[in-house]
Amino acid sequence: MRVVIAEDSALLRAGMARLLSDEGIDVVASLGDATEVLEVVRETRPHVVTMDVRMPPTFTDEGIRAALEIQKLGPGTAVLLLSQYVEPTYAEELVRDAPAGVGYLLKQRVGDFEEFLSALHRVRRGETVLDSDIFKQFIGSPREKHATELLTPRERQVLELMATGLTNSGIVNRLGISERAVEKHVTSILSKLRIPSSGEDHRRVLAVLNYLRGREKVQDLAE
Repeated sequence: MRVVIAEDSALLRAGMARLLSDEGIDVVASLGDATEVLEVVRETRPHVVTMDVRMPPTFTDEGIRAALEIQKLGPGTAVLLLSQYVEPTYAEELVRDAPAGVGYLLKQRVGDFEEFLSALHRVRRGETVLDSDIFKQFIGSPREKHATELLTPRERQVLELMATGLTNSGIVNRLGISERAVEKHVTSILSKLRIPSSGEDHRRVLAVLNYLRGREKVQDLAE
């Protein structure tokens, strides 16, 4: 796997590069700001770019803007965003029209290197990985209450695990229930949230987005 690291903290950047290199991952570039990311991606064609959301010079949204531009280059490069803050709007913007694997994790996940490494491999495979804390914030939001009430407690558990990128088999292992039960819960979730039939993987992403946004219809997202 070839990876580009874009992180303004020199210490974290160096630590990530060392850990990934120890795993046999080729860190093709390590950048301290977002200004050169697009050029480096065009030149090196990495499998994954891992990037801080807030980077120089303004420390606002340089990372997310660069990530969206990377997505426009085509499906060859996945993006894994890291942030110190729960910023669901950025997460939604990132995954809404993603042509390739995308992920959005809190920086504290890097401390659990196995989880971070797993996220890298999953986005490279084209999966979508969202931090569970983003989900938890939305569940408690008053504007999402009507969407929450559509689902049973078990369905909310299943949908939260879907948001983190787990497959049905992964959900089976996490919850200790049968695969048949998981399939029934997923079918019920998609039905209750009125997700149009447009490919199973895409429907799962739409379900997550719909739940986070608290909308009853997502036809506009599927077009």
